[in-house]
Amino acid sequence: MVKKFEITDQPLEERRDTDKVLNSSHGAVTTFTGHVREWTNGLRTEYLSFEAYTSMAEKKMEEIGEEVKQKWKGCDIAIAHRVGLLNISDIAVVVTVSSPHRKAAYEANEYAMERLKQDVPIWKKEIWDNGEVWVGHQNYKPKGSERND
Repeated sequence: MVKKFEITDQPLEERRDTDKVLNSSHGAVTTFTGHVREWTNGLRTEYLSFEAYTSMAEKKMEEIGEEVKQKWKGCDIAIAHRVGLLNISDIAVVVTVSSPHRKAAYEANEYAMERLKQDVPIWKKEIWDNGEVWVGHQNYKPKGSERND
């Protein structure tokens, strides 16, 4: 069985996720890949660390998939997000949508990515050469991460 919504600690492969939504009646496939970038707001990133509440995150991603299918009839979707330590240029997220026509695939893909950032319990820690910070709508700090210096 193909798992269309997943959190994994393994490297993401764009083609593998695209294959999950290929359909002979669909003429369009859009794939968004989010990569770790070196510079953010003038700070040089060394690497990122992602954490997720896996079972809830996968459930929320499935809900986003259902929303997409309701709003853009005939679309299919797959979402994968990586957790753990990611280096510059590593793929952190892949959102792939197929549909009979390109406009729906573009719109649904953008919608899914925005919903993913808003509602899925995945947290990112940016690590720089002179510090670090948790980034996300909940400003998550894992238990035991508080510094006592």
